[in-house]
Amino acid sequence: MSRTVSDVIIETLIDLGINRIYGLPGDSLNPLVDSIRRHEDKIEFIQVRHEEGAALAASFESKLTGKVTVCMGTSGPGSIHLLNGLYDAKMDHASVIALTGQVETDLIGTDYFQEVKLDSLFADVSVYSTTIMSPERSQSLVLRAHREALMKKGVSHLTLPADVLRLQSDEPEKITDDFYPILKFNPDLEKVNDAINQSKKPVILIGKGARGYGPAIDALSEKIGAPVIYALNGKGILDDLDKKVMGSLGLLGTRPSYEAMKRADLLIMMGSSYPYIQFIPEDLKTIQVDIDPNSIGKRRRSDIPVISDTGQFLEGLNVAEKNEKFYMDLQDSKKSWIEALEKAENSKDVPIKPEALAAAISRHADKDADIIVDTGNVTVWGVRNFRTNAGRRFTYSSWLGSMGIGIPGSVGASYASGKQVIALSGDGSFAMTMMELVTIKKYNRPVKLFVFNNSMLGMIKFEEEVMGFPEYGVDLQPLDFAKIAASIGIHSIRVEKPEDLDKAVMEALSRRNDPSVVDVVISSKEAPMPPKLQFKQMKGYVTSLLREKLD
Repeated sequence: MSRTVSDVIIETLIDLGINRIYGLPGDSLNPLVDSIRRHEDKIEFIQVRHEEGAALAASFESKLTGKVTVCMGTSGPGSIHLLNGLYDAKMDHASVIALTGQVETDLIGTDYFQEVKLDSLFADVSVYSTTIMSPERSQSLVLRAHREALMKKGVSHLTLPADVLRLQSDEPEKITDDFYPILKFNPDLEKVNDAINQSKKPVILIGKGARGYGPAIDALSEKIGAPVIYALNGKGILDDLDKKVMGSLGLLGTRPSYEAMKRADLLIMMGSSYPYIQFIPEDLKTIQVDIDPNSIGKRRRSDIPVISDTGQFLEGLNVAEKNEKFYMDLQDSKKSWIEALEKAENSKDVPIKPEALAAAISRHADKDADIIVDTGNVTVWGVRNFRTNAGRRFTYSSWLGSMGIGIPGSVGASYASGKQVIALSGDGSFAMTMMELVTIKKYNRPVKLFVFNNSMLGMIKFEEEVMGFPEYGVDLQPLDFAKIAASIGIHSIRVEKPEDLDKAVMEALSRRNDPSVVDVVISSKEAPMPPKLQFKQMKGYVTSLLREKLD
């Protein structure tokens, strides 16, 4: 059987364990799309409605599985549209291969229709980027792209000229199970053990790299009396209601986490290169554990660096039990903080408070649900008011902070987990990518989408206020997203009264096999203030942050 370069690419991806490719067809990629068609019993083509949605879906699938995913865009604008989603993957260390179509090789350099210098365009977003120019190198370059994306946790990019895809090629070589090495770590933990044993008020800070090790972290926390604080991606690893868990730290943080950090004499960071270093005392002795040497000491010094994954680090510890538990000193602070949150969560005000919506979803969601949280004020409500048991995974556009990730991210998550998938989005974010509701309907992805609808770009409004600017450019045209979803054929509910909230949430979540959109009209007056600061303090605080970024 004769094979083309397109066949070699697709068969190699199948052998590497790729189950689907997100994208849109296009002229330069037609040979590749036809190869997918002829292999559709082994690989699926997920037709999105915008290439940004393809890259975001691939990014979020990879974030949840840790595996390589694939998206594609045709020559010119189709490939350009991938970039925002690929930057999300790059900055959150998701392993994604981007396949981009290109004009025929004899037309490259002639300023032909839709010709774009893709290798240059994708150079910054990629850990690896090249063009397949010959049949002889097609499989080896796909293997290289996969290896680089997986091992470096980033984006690999392959440019595919249309004429090269049509060329005849030999049968690809089979890939063996030992294609990739297994990383093993054996860190020397003598200094770590000594530092923990000598400390009286240790604090544990966990991030994404600590996922999967909740029980061991819980045991260490209890043994050494350390309160646990989490970065954004560490939410859900431990139970928020556990007396040792103080919540998140930083702009989206809690008061007890702030107080724990202020009083600590040792910080144990696991699987996080935490960005908001202004919330960590400069003189606080720090143990940092990370699988990536480049993340050690990236933002602040690491007094005791440990290159290891979290699991092997925890297995190797040999520390003494502490009789005095530092986390007990923070119980009054945690109790008063939760009581303050519950006042808003239990409010019957109209419009509905956003805190009440987040709390309602947290009450009724599956214990092992995957939660996609969009960017904006909704991130605050998702982190603070969606108090959760251990076992739920929370995924964000953590480092890029892109709006509009909720809908396409939920598509990728629905293929990744097989569990209940819930997305929380503000109305500004929802409107940005709501064309992917069509994708959800076409493939009947059973995702549950909740819209925090205040007809406002709430986070920007808040930033304008605290910086002393008048509110401008942040009001949005009011939309009934339930009607929009219903017009596509998706089950939808509009909620305007607090007494209807729980019923609507339960109805949407009970539809196990179908998608749902719940459009909730919320108040635009809730301010997402950091835990320690009062409103009058915010102007100087935000101004100083912006000055740091500009410098």
